[in-house]
Amino acid sequence: MSREPDPAVLYPDVAARGSLAAALRAEAAARGTSLPLAVTPSDPLRHATITSVAPHRHSSYVTAGHHERHWTFWGSSNNRLMICGSTEDMRELPPVIRGWAEGAALDEIERNASFDLLTGRFEVPDNNPADVIASEWQYLLKEADRADWPQYQALIESAHAEPRLRRLYPYTNHWALGFTEMPDAPYSTPSFVSIGSPRGVGDYTIREWWNGPLLHRVTTVAEAIAVAVARIPTDLLRTSSEDPERDT
Repeated sequence: MSREPDPAVLYPDVAARGSLAAALRAEAAARGTSLPLAVTPSDPLRHATITSVAPHRHSSYVTAGHHERHWTFWGSSNNRLMICGSTEDMRELPPVIRGWAEGAALDEIERNASFDLLTGRFEVPDNNPADVIASEWQYLLKEADRADWPQYQALIESAHAEPRLRRLYPYTNHWALGFTEMPDAPYSTPSFVSIGSPRGVGDYTIREWWNGPLLHRVTTVAEAIAVAVARIPTDLLRTSSEDPERDT
């Protein structure tokens, strides 16, 4: 592993300002705007915290690379990552930071950004479970489309196309797809199925949880989805079937 360079050497322009927050504020001031940024005392040259007027937007910050010169923006809403993107040009960050801090819509922030930013999720300020589930499906569909993994993409798209699975909150663990009823704590609730995708040749694998004992091997994604549906617990299947609006 290469030795981590001194941040003052990698970011001399930031060091000259005293902190990443100060450097970003200076970039914004040059454009006639201001930014609500706070210095991170433990790593002032590589970390700055953002405050938003929207109370559901939190855990928002900019970080700098430790080995190569770049900056990454992270923005979460109700404990779910909404926007994340990296740039090698600090001057591209102030419009994104300002939009996020002032409560601009995600599509507006994307239009004003000159680098790829959105995760695919949409914000759910009231944390409505059905909308959170739909948002997570949108994220997984976008992730799968970019994964360069046809079998994984087929799995996500096929699972989303099945109404009884689409009503459930999807999550992945080591790229294996699982489901739960409520989105708040998917990894702490009992799992009933975890589907792993082959890369290239191979079978779809079915387990109760991602690293549990192998239950089935199937050759097609349709078979994998059928097994997953058959394993939905009766009470969970009944609960989801009682809400027809979530089937849209």
